Amino acid sequence: MSRQFQVTFDAHDPRALSFFWREALGYVYPGPPGIDLPEGADPLAAWDDFLARIGVPQEQRNTSSAIEDPDGPGPRLFFQQMPADKVAKNRVHLDVRVAPDLRGEERMAALEGECDRLVARGATRVRRYEPDPPMVAGFIVMTDPEGNEFCLD
Repeated sequence: MSRQFQVTFDAHDPRALSFFWREALGYVYPGPPGIDLPEGADPLAAWDDFLARIGVPQEQRNTSSAIEDPDGPGPRLFFQQMPADKVAKNRVHLDVRVAPDLRGEERMAALEGECDRLVARGATRVRRYEPDPPMVAGFIVMTDPEGNEFCLD
């Protein structure tokens, strides 16, 4: 039997990092527990109201954040505040599947376009790997705003 899982990121600023990944993946913020958000409502404002209502002090309201796949099958991403800096290369990373069915220059152009979009949102481009058929279709290594590696694939 398979299991559901979430991917957890340690972060200095969980809300900001969750915003970056929301933009990168097309995910959404879930509403607070037990609250049905009307269409068009701001989920982050709803969270701020919810946390204030249950007595969470202002300085503790950015200790975690989460985003979810609006279509359901993707894993939930959870961001938790950790004061320690990242000190080593990730042993696990995300591959953001931008152009899985494209090949050659068309694929690399799609990856470059997405790379530019994410750099404008705070990511850093690390290196482009050229296609080397049949085993390597080409990809771009990047880091998110807090230095976590990921690939555009």
